[in-house]
Amino acid sequence: MNTIEKEYLGLAAEYVVASELCRRGIYAQLTLGTRKRTDLLIESDTRMLRIQVKAKQGNSWPNCRGIYGENIGLVLVDYKGKQEHEKPDFYVLTVEDWIDLVRRECADRIGTGDIVIDNQNVPVWLKQVRNGKPYKGMGVSTSQVSAHKERWDKIEAMVGNR
Repeated sequence: MNTIEKEYLGLAAEYVVASELCRRGIYAQLTLGTRKRTDLLIESDTRMLRIQVKAKQGNSWPNCRGIYGENIGLVLVDYKGKQEHEKPDFYVLTVEDWIDLVRRECADRIGTGDIVIDNQNVPVWLKQVRNGKPYKGMGVSTSQVSAHKERWDKIEAMVGNR
């Protein structure tokens, strides 16, 4: 497997997700910038959707901060073990899927003073301080999101194509 340089990994994932959506008849457009929480915009006849894309080529997606609000989805792109000619694996999550994942993975720590979930559905690790602030986010493995593999139907339903 060829390793994708870190500076290109996220961009490669955004383009491949846009391509997959367009193949399914869903117009997707990349957004520009480095400090954004929307990677793709999807336009349908009745609404605009936002898609957040996160890529990995190692064992987990590090520092995931998830999604919140309405008309948004999260696509996790897995390049681990893939050759240049192979498509990556995709895991498609809704806001509800993300909230369920966070609650399930953090259930034993919520209420102990170790972690809180903020109003944007981000785990905040109160005892893991970096630069004077609690750490926000969590690593996600493929086993944690396996039920969401290739679930493009979720985005199709949000767009109204189903």
